[in-house]
Amino acid sequence: MGVGKSTIGRHLSELLGFTFIDTDERIETQEKCSISEIFTHQGESAFRHMEQNLVREMKDWSQCIISTGGGLVTYEDNMDCLKQSAFVVCLWASPATIYERVRRQSHRPLLQTPNPLETITHLLEERKHAYQSADLMINTEVRPMRQMAQIILRSYQAAIRRWNRSSTPRKESTPRNNPQASSTKHP
Repeated sequence: MGVGKSTIGRHLSELLGFTFIDTDERIETQEKCSISEIFTHQGESAFRHMEQNLVREMKDWSQCIISTGGGLVTYEDNMDCLKQSAFVVCLWASPATIYERVRRQSHRPLLQTPNPLETITHLLEERKHAYQSADLMINTEVRPMRQMAQIILRSYQAAIRRWNRSSTPRKESTPRNNPQASSTKHP
């Protein structure tokens, strides 16, 4: 949330010639309603289950940049599933920066609280362990978007070379899908 996943993900998809997929948009299309409506009428647990089902589908996708919601990687074994076939990137920023970027956005159901900055701080602390298990973490506060995209691209290419040389590759010899999450999937 508010770290630039969609912006950087779209730029990376153009650089690589990959398809860009936003998991929230995909779920909204499938459910024919907004994420806020899903949270209101079905609850967060139902939404997390929808994300989990989508993660199971991702293993068959290729040549994609996937922007996931910030909570997706913290639910059940989603991060492990992503890492089996994808290069997972965690984009991050401080709670104060995230708050400044999203404070005027009303479509974020988890921030409809009396103190959104406190909520952001709490969510980041809860999710820290999952985020730190990404293949690459990059701070989106200190670099221009194009520079971050280049860092991710070089790291992804280096990972492919390592996996291709490794005697114990991930599920396949090259990552198949994902950069927080944007993830990069490769054929």
